[in-house]
Amino acid sequence: MASPIHALSITRILALVGTSLLMGSASATDWAKRNEEFGKTIEPLLKQFCYGCHSGAQAESGLALNNFPDAKAVFRQRRIWEKVAQRLDIGDMPPADSEQPSDTDRKLVSDWIKNTLNDIDCGKTPNPGAVTLRRINRFEYRNSIRDLFKIDYEPAAGFPGDDVGYGFDNIGDVLTLPPLLMDKYLRAAEEISQKVILAPSSGPVYDSPRKISQLTADSGGKFEGSRFVFFSNGKTQFEENVPWTGRYSLELGMAGSAAQGRFPQVVISVDGKKVDEVTVKTESPNNAESFKVPLKLRTGKRIIELAFVNDHYIEAKDGQPAQDTNLYIYDLRLTGQKAAEKVPESALPETHRELVRDSIPSASKTVSEAAKDVMRRIASRAFRRPATDDELARLASIVDKTVQAGESYEVGLQTALSAILISPHFLFKVEEPATKLGAQYPLLSEFELASRLSFFLWSSTPDRELLSLASKNQLRQPGVLGAQLDRMIRDDRARDFVRNFAGQWLTLRKLDNFAPNEGKFPDWNSQIRDLSRTETYYLFLHVLRENMSVLRLLDADFSFMNETLARFYGVPGIDGEKFQKVSLKGQKRLGLLTHASVLAVTSNPTRTSPVKRGKWILDNILGTPPPPAPPGVPELEKGQLVGTLREQLEQHRANPACASCHKQMDPLGLALENYDAIGRWRTTDAGSPIDASGELPTGEKVSNPGDLIRLIRDQKSEQFARTITEKLMTYGIGRGLEYYDRCAIDQILANASKNDYRFQDLLLGIISSDPFQRKGTRDEELP
Repeated sequence: MASPIHALSITRILALVGTSLLMGSASATDWAKRNEEFGKTIEPLLKQFCYGCHSGAQAESGLALNNFPDAKAVFRQRRIWEKVAQRLDIGDMPPADSEQPSDTDRKLVSDWIKNTLNDIDCGKTPNPGAVTLRRINRFEYRNSIRDLFKIDYEPAAGFPGDDVGYGFDNIGDVLTLPPLLMDKYLRAAEEISQKVILAPSSGPVYDSPRKISQLTADSGGKFEGSRFVFFSNGKTQFEENVPWTGRYSLELGMAGSAAQGRFPQVVISVDGKKVDEVTVKTESPNNAESFKVPLKLRTGKRIIELAFVNDHYIEAKDGQPAQDTNLYIYDLRLTGQKAAEKVPESALPETHRELVRDSIPSASKTVSEAAKDVMRRIASRAFRRPATDDELARLASIVDKTVQAGESYEVGLQTALSAILISPHFLFKVEEPATKLGAQYPLLSEFELASRLSFFLWSSTPDRELLSLASKNQLRQPGVLGAQLDRMIRDDRARDFVRNFAGQWLTLRKLDNFAPNEGKFPDWNSQIRDLSRTETYYLFLHVLRENMSVLRLLDADFSFMNETLARFYGVPGIDGEKFQKVSLKGQKRLGLLTHASVLAVTSNPTRTSPVKRGKWILDNILGTPPPPAPPGVPELEKGQLVGTLREQLEQHRANPACASCHKQMDPLGLALENYDAIGRWRTTDAGSPIDASGELPTGEKVSNPGDLIRLIRDQKSEQFARTITEKLMTYGIGRGLEYYDRCAIDQILANASKNDYRFQDLLLGIISSDPFQRKGTRDEELP
């Protein structure tokens, strides 16, 4: 006869049979049943085991679980209840000194929470989700500059590292714009613009200061202290031997005093002809301000004259002091720079010729008109959509003002290009906010879709073909997306998709931080590190381009190596440093789980780590990451555990707080123990035979790496396909997945399963899905 506790648990389970706990999804009519489950089964367990600490105004950590009266209330506060389920899974709640639920009851509550939080009616139109306005990351910046201007801007590699969210560095919620990075962008824009547009070399500089003490006036003025003062109308002039014909600046440091608000006026003349007039408004005669007067001068001796022309004096009267309009000159100099000769056509970079073409100011084309043509070519690519008339007018105005200030047309183009490269429309992936229309969420514009495609598959800006299709509204026509997908993955730029997606999904970027003990692993070096990572990238790219099943990533009986890597593995018959496809028949390797890159990045510097390897498989292959370890619990307690690594892990699992997770992780990691910390095959460890056997919590047994790989391939294929699809979707749309994304994921997998989860089928499903194609909101769809 069952014990009372066991009988009670069975009753609770039977009360839920046939409900949405055992179903993939729920519809709107399920909420009454969900509420019934909560009231009859879940809430009594919460009262028994949780309300003692988590109820009322003085609830522990401010979490009062008694404030949630039904299933809908739980659904509306999903973030809180996700953490509740996580703590139940870890096993550290209720606390060890409190009454504990049975494992069955613990799982019952956790499963009910998870299923309730994930309920969504896929028959309706689920929210496709909102993507935070996000900055392009440093890899995307460098690639975009390369593809726009044919320049590999290496300093972009020195930009501050991008923050990571949900495992990737292209997530809008974490990509901030700190001041240091903005400063880097400003410097980069200037450097890049000077490489793209070649301006005439700067000519010689002319700087001719005048000693104020040597000035003379025909009347009304004299040198006084450190300044030349005009007390009444008068003029001073000097002779300048102008070295070349061109633009100059008369730079003046002047101050003035005013009578009845009349500030001094100065007329500037050259060779007796007036060229300008300046009103000197300053706060005090003792505080000079700078004035710059542009002059066009011919070579030779020129007479430059300054005339004070509006003297005004009011005598003291009725106790009021006298007022006098006077001019004070503190500094005087003539400056200029000789215009450089035009750069020969043959010396112009390709980008200059392509962008500028015949858009040169002439008698029939103003500077602004010519500049607008050039800016249209640049801005419409850089902004990833047609530049507006207003944007083009502002950019052309920058060029025009630069030329008016005495610089060359090319310098003006450089300045405008710099403005483009620091514009939010270049630095950010800008998408118009969503407004729901009835039951439908709006589609991305074709240009926004082109950008999502290119940043997903190339980590770069859209090319001309994508933008051309977008301009004709053809991207969504039948067959076009599939054709573009095929074209893009065969383009060399797809290698950046492999490096950036696979490198982060498989955590291979972290190999740079892996430094194994040189005494134990002398064969590992930076070359082997890079070659091992390249091997994994080659396999990923091959499976992608050949449209193989993604399961081939797990069980591929081939790989890619060069002679150096093959020698490291002990694979004979490989010559040359070029990577080549290699059969693994007769080798102790199968798929990426046996790549040195994966095995090393999941090891410790002095030994393997079954815990890290098991956790890595749960997270990245099976999509079931274990919860964080309880605070203060190390991977293995140093000095307290004895015996082999397997025996130490068994002792570690004796800790109840650790047991539940380690039961999942350890068998997976131990199955790979035949590979040492740098990925080489071995049969012994410290003189003892390797025991790679283990039993998963679900009862499956494995005895070697091949067993593990075949188990995942044969019995957990849908789980692996779902994991990689969710990772791809996260990376592709630039946000973490929400519960309402499950409808799209389920549909993608249902379609792809008909053809054994071929890679391109998954990708086409993703780029055709609502989360990729439409704009949603951040509001959760509350029942």
